[in-house]
Amino acid sequence: METNKIFKFEEELREGLVLSRPNRFIMMVKIGNEIVKAHCPSTGRIGNIVFKNIPCLFSTSDDKKRKTNYTVEAISLDPESKKNKKWIGINQVRANRVVEYFIKTGQLNEILNISDKNPLVRREVKLGNSKIDFLINQIYLEVKTPLNIMSLSPAPSSGKQAKFNSFERIIKHFGDLSKYITKSGRAVVAMCYFYDAPPFIPPVTDKYNLKIKKAATKAHHSGLETWQINFKIDKQGVNLVKFFKLNLF
Repeated sequence: METNKIFKFEEELREGLVLSRPNRFIMMVKIGNEIVKAHCPSTGRIGNIVFKNIPCLFSTSDDKKRKTNYTVEAISLDPESKKNKKWIGINQVRANRVVEYFIKTGQLNEILNISDKNPLVRREVKLGNSKIDFLINQIYLEVKTPLNIMSLSPAPSSGKQAKFNSFERIIKHFGDLSKYITKSGRAVVAMCYFYDAPPFIPPVTDKYNLKIKKAATKAHHSGLETWQINFKIDKQGVNLVKFFKLNLF
């Protein structure tokens, strides 16, 4: 097992300042004296943050098929003037690549309860009517990177309560994972945070989340495990900070 191995970015991230988020796909970022459009890799709500003068880390791409050459990878709630900022990773698209790296370097063996130096890792595996992020040996692993609620302060806030997006996909996942567990299988949901987040606490039940909480409760009673994994992102890459099992239901 390789410990304390960092997931390194191909190129070091650069620092900018998010001036606004005109829509869910785009952020306007100030880089030096230039203002550019940058891709926002999380299309949902990011906490209750008002994106006005928010420090960020961004990557660049030379892909001519892209509408913008920039992607915002992380944001900070620290003042722009602070030298060593704490960063919050927001690239939900990159999350599975990071998790796969830490699986293959053996740094998540305790979660998976495996000792294999070279486990069989498959991506986007069909299970019933769902596609699950990973199948490691015979263990299904679904990765979630929640950003709609953040237990961080201070944060510039819109004052509006964060609402969840459609839960139909994850409800379907819960059902298919439950059936697999019933047949003597094992399945894990990994709540991945790209900052040192406190333990996840399910939100109060309301009309927006009632269905998913029922599905989640049923799945956990069937034996579904939930683990929280906290990572740290900086300009060079991503480090594993800690992980722990959550007892939610």
